[in-house]
Amino acid sequence: MSTFDKREEAYENKFAHDEELQFKALARAHKLLGLWAAEKMGKTGAAAEDYANALVASGFVAHVATGVAEQIKKDLSNAGVAQSEHQIDRHFEEFRAQAIEDVRKA
Repeated sequence: MSTFDKREEAYENKFAHDEELQFKALARAHKLLGLWAAEKMGKTGAAAEDYANALVASGFVAHVATGVAEQIKKDLSNAGVAQSEHQIDRHFEEFRAQAIEDVRKA
């Protein structure tokens, strides 16, 4: 294997590793956002975990981060909890930063 081939393989491995970390961080951020929203709606324990896990799963199916935020806004509104898109987005960014840090530490 030539030096070029080794570099190419190393780059591909790094890319795959970075993508995996981003995937894990996004899933963690969605779960944290879901737990936050569940708390706002008065859900606790298993109900809160189930809600957060359902959001994580729906985020993977939709492949868009905005879909999770829109679902949370809709669910909060249906529960009579007033939260603007800006507030939800701000919490998501906080949770995303926390999730990235958690994934890097793991």
